[in-house]
Amino acid sequence: MDYAAIAAELARHGVRVAPNAVQRAEWRARVQLDDQVFARTAGVSTETQASATRYLGLVLEGLGVTDAKTVEQLAEWRRTYNPPVGVWAAHDPQAIESLALVRGSGARAAAISNSNGSVESILATAGLTPYLDFVVDSGEVGVEKPDPRIFELAMARAGIAPSEAAYIGDFYSIDVRGATAAGLRAVLLDPGGFWGARDCAMAPDLLSAVRLALSWK
Repeated sequence: MDYAAIAAELARHGVRVAPNAVQRAEWRARVQLDDQVFARTAGVSTETQASATRYLGLVLEGLGVTDAKTVEQLAEWRRTYNPPVGVWAAHDPQAIESLALVRGSGARAAAISNSNGSVESILATAGLTPYLDFVVDSGEVGVEKPDPRIFELAMARAGIAPSEAAYIGDFYSIDVRGATAAGLRAVLLDPGGFWGARDCAMAPDLLSAVRLALSWK
């Protein structure tokens, strides 16, 4: 998520916050959205406007922005900002090093994403596709996480068994439950320390998660 873009838009509405504050609010919002929505209601899509609006609302709440008019203005800005990518225009600062580590180990790397058909172009713009063997986009294959079928499609494309793979994600109910239902081992990213105790492997950052997953080979 482009935290700087969100901070800049908030500044236009008189709310001064640093990008790293937006980042921490987003880390907490992931947990809240998962616990309040995805963990409670099976089949809720991550790709609806309702889910995106709820997500942004939780981020703003975490920043102390509760004025209804400001929240609606930010929601409208998000709906029209930088289509079709939106605010998902940045990559983890450890992404290239982490993917290079995967490749250097002899393993294959792929992305499995709930998206609208744009994730491969996003990854290409971010300079990450040279490090990936393939991308599975829910908008293209017609099934999204946590449905185990999207992971099964990736395993078939990679030509490996689920027991030979590991998946790293940042939503417990979407990523971890989906991957484990398909027979993969999973690592939950928890950079802010907000997830608490969960019944899965966890890591504070992407590089640590990759190193953990590679240790299972």
